[in-house]
Amino acid sequence: MSNGIWATWYDLPEGDLSAYFNWLHDDHLPRLQRRVGIAWAAHYRITGGGAKMDQIHNHLARADDDIGQGAQYLVLVGATSPHVFFKPRIDQWQASLRGTNGQMLALRQGSRSCFFAEEASVTGPEYDTAVDGGCSAPAIQMGSFQTKTLDDELDLAAWYAQYRLPAMARMSGCVATRKLVSVAGWAKHSILYEFTSLQARQNNFQNHESLALDDKVWTNKIINYTVHAPGSPSVGERIWPPADRGWETMNETGDR
Repeated sequence: MSNGIWATWYDLPEGDLSAYFNWLHDDHLPRLQRRVGIAWAAHYRITGGGAKMDQIHNHLARADDDIGQGAQYLVLVGATSPHVFFKPRIDQWQASLRGTNGQMLALRQGSRSCFFAEEASVTGPEYDTAVDGGCSAPAIQMGSFQTKTLDDELDLAAWYAQYRLPAMARMSGCVATRKLVSVAGWAKHSILYEFTSLQARQNNFQNHESLALDDKVWTNKIINYTVHAPGSPSVGERIWPPADRGWETMNETGDR
Protein backbone atom coordinates (compact mmCIF):
# COMPACT_ATOMS: atom_id res chain seq x y z
CA MET A 1 0.00 0.00 0.00
CA SER A 2 1.38 3.43 -0.93
CA ASN A 3 -0.54 6.37 0.51
CA GLY A 4 2.32 8.76 -0.19
CA ILE A 5 3.86 9.58 -3.57
CA TRP A 6 6.91 11.71 -4.28
CA ALA A 7 6.88 12.95 -7.87
CA THR A 8 9.83 14.64 -9.60
CA TRP A 9 9.61 16.04 -13.12
CA TYR A 10 12.80 17.08 -14.92
CA ASP A 11 14.65 17.45 -18.23
CA LEU A 12 18.04 16.12 -19.31
CA PRO A 13 20.67 17.63 -21.65
CA GLU A 14 21.24 16.21 -25.12
CA GLY A 15 23.98 13.68 -25.67
CA ASP A 16 25.00 10.27 -24.33
CA LEU A 17 23.01 9.73 -21.12
CA SER A 18 23.80 6.06 -20.59
CA ALA A 19 25.89 6.76 -17.47
CA TYR A 20 22.98 8.67 -15.94
CA PHE A 21 20.41 5.97 -16.67
CA ASN A 22 22.72 3.20 -15.44
CA TRP A 23 23.29 5.09 -12.20
CA LEU A 24 19.59 5.91 -11.68
CA HIS A 25 18.24 2.45 -12.48
CA ASP A 26 20.99 0.27 -11.03
CA ASP A 27 21.99 2.31 -7.99
CA HIS A 28 19.92 5.32 -6.95
CA LEU A 29 16.34 4.07 -7.29
CA PRO A 30 17.11 0.62 -5.81
CA ARG A 31 18.81 2.39 -2.89
CA LEU A 32 15.70 4.56 -2.40
CA GLN A 33 13.54 1.45 -2.32
CA ARG A 34 15.60 0.04 0.55
CA ARG A 35 14.74 2.98 2.81
CA VAL A 36 12.26 2.21 5.60
CA GLY A 37 8.69 2.89 4.51
CA ILE A 38 9.44 3.15 0.78
CA ALA A 39 7.22 0.73 -1.14
CA TRP A 40 8.34 1.20 -4.75
CA ALA A 41 9.98 3.52 -7.27
CA ALA A 42 9.45 4.01 -11.01
CA HIS A 43 10.96 6.10 -13.79
CA TYR A 44 8.99 7.33 -16.82
CA ARG A 45 9.88 8.88 -20.14
CA ILE A 46 7.23 11.42 -21.14
CA THR A 47 6.11 10.61 -24.65
CA GLY A 48 3.07 12.83 -25.20
CA GLY A 49 -0.50 11.71 -25.61
CA GLY A 50 -1.30 12.29 -29.26
CA ALA A 51 -3.05 14.98 -31.28
CA LYS A 52 -6.16 15.21 -29.12
CA MET A 53 -4.10 15.55 -25.96
CA ASP A 54 -2.05 18.26 -27.68
CA GLN A 55 -5.30 20.18 -28.22
CA ILE A 56 -6.08 19.93 -24.51
CA HIS A 57 -2.53 20.97 -23.60
CA ASN A 58 -2.88 24.08 -25.76
CA HIS A 59 -6.16 24.97 -24.06
CA LEU A 60 -4.96 24.74 -20.46
CA ALA A 61 -3.86 27.69 -18.34
CA ARG A 62 -0.31 27.37 -17.00
CA ALA A 63 1.23 28.31 -13.68
CA ASP A 64 3.15 31.57 -13.76
CA ASP A 65 4.91 30.78 -10.48
CA ASP A 66 8.68 30.38 -10.47
CA ILE A 67 8.62 26.59 -10.58
CA GLY A 68 10.71 24.06 -12.43
CA GLN A 69 9.77 23.67 -16.08
CA GLY A 70 11.05 20.11 -16.54
CA ALA A 71 8.69 17.84 -18.48
CA GLN A 72 10.74 15.12 -20.22
CA TYR A 73 11.02 12.57 -17.39
CA LEU A 74 9.17 11.69 -14.21
CA VAL A 75 10.35 9.76 -11.16
CA LEU A 76 7.65 8.41 -8.84
CA VAL A 77 8.39 7.00 -5.39
CA GLY A 78 5.63 5.37 -3.35
CA ALA A 79 5.62 5.17 0.46
CA THR A 80 3.32 3.76 3.11
CA SER A 81 2.58 7.34 4.21
CA PRO A 82 3.62 10.77 2.92
CA HIS A 83 5.25 11.34 6.31
CA VAL A 84 7.87 8.72 5.38
CA PHE A 85 9.39 11.38 3.12
CA PHE A 86 9.87 13.76 6.06
CA LYS A 87 11.30 11.49 8.79
CA PRO A 88 13.95 12.71 7.93
CA ARG A 89 13.42 14.90 4.87
CA ILE A 90 14.25 12.81 1.86
CA ASP A 91 14.78 15.86 -0.38
CA GLN A 92 17.55 17.08 1.93
CA TRP A 93 19.15 13.63 1.94
CA GLN A 94 19.13 13.53 -1.87
CA ALA A 95 20.50 17.09 -2.14
CA SER A 96 23.35 16.18 0.22
CA LEU A 97 24.67 13.41 -2.01
CA ARG A 98 28.18 13.95 -3.33
CA GLY A 99 30.58 12.27 -5.72
CA THR A 100 28.99 10.34 -8.58
CA ASN A 101 25.56 10.71 -7.01
CA GLY A 102 25.83 14.48 -6.93
CA GLN A 103 27.22 14.63 -10.47
CA MET A 104 24.35 12.54 -11.85
CA LEU A 105 21.67 14.53 -10.02
CA ALA A 106 23.25 17.76 -11.31
CA LEU A 107 22.40 16.66 -14.86
CA ARG A 108 18.71 17.21 -14.15
CA GLN A 109 17.37 20.48 -15.52
CA GLY A 110 14.22 22.35 -14.51
CA SER A 111 13.55 19.84 -11.73
CA ARG A 112 10.26 20.16 -9.84
CA SER A 113 9.11 17.94 -6.94
CA CYS A 114 5.81 17.50 -5.17
CA PHE A 115 4.87 15.24 -2.26
CA PHE A 116 1.34 13.86 -2.41
CA ALA A 117 -1.10 12.02 -0.18
CA GLU A 118 -3.70 9.74 -1.71
CA GLU A 119 -7.16 11.28 -1.39
CA ALA A 120 -9.08 8.50 -3.15
CA SER A 121 -8.43 5.68 -5.59
CA VAL A 122 -10.19 3.11 -7.74
CA THR A 123 -8.95 -0.06 -9.38
CA GLY A 124 -9.64 -0.70 -13.04
CA PRO A 125 -10.51 -3.90 -14.93
CA GLU A 126 -6.80 -4.67 -15.42
CA TYR A 127 -5.86 -4.38 -11.74
CA ASP A 128 -5.27 -8.13 -11.43
CA THR A 129 -2.36 -7.78 -13.85
CA ALA A 130 -0.51 -5.52 -11.40
CA VAL A 131 2.95 -6.76 -10.43
CA ASP A 132 6.25 -5.34 -9.17
CA GLY A 133 5.20 -4.89 -5.55
CA GLY A 134 2.57 -2.25 -6.14
CA CYS A 135 4.71 -0.20 -8.53
CA SER A 136 2.79 2.17 -10.78
CA ALA A 137 1.80 0.70 -14.14
CA PRO A 138 3.77 0.57 -17.43
CA ALA A 139 1.93 3.61 -18.83
CA ILE A 140 0.55 6.65 -17.04
CA GLN A 141 -1.10 10.00 -17.46
CA MET A 142 -0.44 12.36 -14.55
CA GLY A 143 -1.89 15.84 -14.19
CA SER A 144 -0.91 18.38 -11.54
CA PHE A 145 -2.90 21.56 -11.13
CA GLN A 146 -4.75 24.06 -8.97
CA THR A 147 -8.19 25.61 -9.32
CA LYS A 148 -8.94 29.31 -9.66
CA THR A 149 -11.62 29.62 -6.94
CA LEU A 150 -13.05 27.71 -3.97
CA ASP A 151 -16.27 27.04 -5.88
CA ASP A 152 -14.19 25.53 -8.67
CA GLU A 153 -12.45 23.28 -6.17
CA LEU A 154 -15.77 22.04 -4.80
CA ASP A 155 -16.94 21.30 -8.33
CA LEU A 156 -13.68 19.48 -9.05
CA ALA A 157 -14.16 17.23 -6.02
CA ALA A 158 -17.71 16.42 -7.14
CA TRP A 159 -16.55 15.69 -10.70
CA TYR A 160 -13.97 13.17 -9.52
CA ALA A 161 -16.35 11.52 -7.05
CA GLN A 162 -19.40 11.37 -9.30
CA TYR A 163 -17.95 11.01 -12.79
CA ARG A 164 -14.26 10.49 -13.51
CA LEU A 165 -13.26 7.91 -10.88
CA PRO A 166 -16.33 5.70 -11.51
CA ALA A 167 -15.63 5.90 -15.26
CA MET A 168 -12.00 4.80 -14.75
CA ALA A 169 -13.10 1.84 -12.62
CA ARG A 170 -14.93 0.50 -15.70
CA MET A 171 -12.44 1.45 -18.41
CA SER A 172 -10.66 -1.30 -20.33
CA GLY A 173 -6.90 -1.01 -20.11
CA CYS A 174 -7.00 0.83 -16.77
CA VAL A 175 -5.01 -0.67 -13.90
CA ALA A 176 -5.85 1.98 -11.29
CA THR A 177 -6.49 5.69 -10.80
CA ARG A 178 -5.24 7.68 -7.81
CA LYS A 179 -6.52 11.15 -6.89
CA LEU A 180 -3.80 12.92 -4.93
CA VAL A 181 -3.49 16.11 -2.88
CA SER A 182 -0.25 17.90 -2.14
CA VAL A 183 1.47 17.79 1.23
CA ALA A 184 4.27 20.03 -0.07
CA GLY A 185 5.02 21.46 -3.50
CA TRP A 186 3.22 22.85 -6.54
CA ALA A 187 0.36 22.12 -7.17
CA LYS A 188 -2.43 21.25 -4.74
CA HIS A 189 -4.07 18.54 -6.85
CA SER A 190 -2.86 15.64 -8.95
CA ILE A 191 -4.42 12.71 -10.76
CA LEU A 192 -2.48 9.57 -11.68
CA TYR A 193 -4.09 7.33 -14.31
CA GLU A 194 -2.39 3.96 -14.77
CA PHE A 195 -2.69 1.77 -17.88
CA THR A 196 -1.29 -1.54 -19.06
CA SER A 197 0.31 0.22 -22.04
CA LEU A 198 0.33 3.47 -23.99
CA GLN A 199 -1.69 1.70 -26.67
CA ALA A 200 -4.33 0.73 -24.11
CA ARG A 201 -4.54 4.36 -23.05
CA GLN A 202 -4.83 5.48 -26.66
CA ASN A 203 -7.52 2.92 -27.48
CA ASN A 204 -9.69 3.36 -24.40
CA PHE A 205 -9.01 6.68 -22.67
CA GLN A 206 -8.17 9.14 -25.44
CA ASN A 207 -11.73 9.68 -26.69
CA HIS A 208 -13.03 9.90 -23.12
CA GLU A 209 -10.44 12.56 -22.27
CA SER A 210 -11.12 14.54 -25.43
CA LEU A 211 -14.65 15.24 -24.16
CA ALA A 212 -12.90 18.10 -22.37
CA LEU A 213 -13.02 19.97 -25.69
CA ASP A 214 -16.84 19.77 -25.84
CA ASP A 215 -18.32 22.83 -24.12
CA LYS A 216 -21.57 20.97 -23.46
CA VAL A 217 -20.08 18.45 -21.00
CA TRP A 218 -18.94 18.71 -17.38
CA THR A 219 -15.33 17.82 -18.21
CA ASN A 220 -15.02 21.00 -20.27
CA LYS A 221 -15.61 23.08 -17.14
CA ILE A 222 -12.65 21.37 -15.48
CA ILE A 223 -10.09 22.36 -18.10
CA ASN A 224 -11.37 25.94 -18.06
CA TYR A 225 -10.89 26.54 -14.33
CA THR A 226 -7.73 24.52 -13.64
CA VAL A 227 -4.21 25.95 -13.82
CA HIS A 228 -1.63 23.29 -14.68
CA ALA A 229 2.04 22.76 -14.00
CA PRO A 230 4.47 22.79 -16.95
CA GLY A 231 3.82 19.82 -19.23
CA SER A 232 0.74 18.68 -17.33
CA PRO A 233 -0.87 16.27 -18.02
CA SER A 234 2.24 14.11 -18.48
CA VAL A 235 1.71 10.97 -20.60
CA GLY A 236 4.55 8.49 -20.49
CA GLU A 237 5.88 4.95 -20.45
CA ARG A 238 7.79 3.29 -17.65
CA ILE A 239 11.46 2.71 -18.43
CA TRP A 240 12.35 1.37 -14.96
CA PRO A 241 11.48 -1.17 -13.77
CA PRO A 242 11.34 -2.40 -17.39
CA ALA A 243 7.76 -2.13 -18.56
CA ASP A 244 7.78 -5.66 -20.00
CA ARG A 245 8.80 -7.32 -16.73
CA GLY A 246 6.02 -9.79 -16.11
CA TRP A 247 3.18 -7.87 -17.73
CA GLU A 248 3.12 -9.51 -21.14
CA THR A 249 3.59 -12.97 -19.65
CA MET A 250 0.78 -12.41 -17.18
CA ASN A 251 -1.56 -10.93 -19.75
CA GLU A 252 -1.04 -14.00 -21.92
CA THR A 253 -1.35 -16.68 -19.21
CA GLY A 254 -3.41 -15.01 -16.48
CA ASP A 255 -0.93 -16.32 -13.89
CA ARG A 256 0.69 -14.22 -11.17
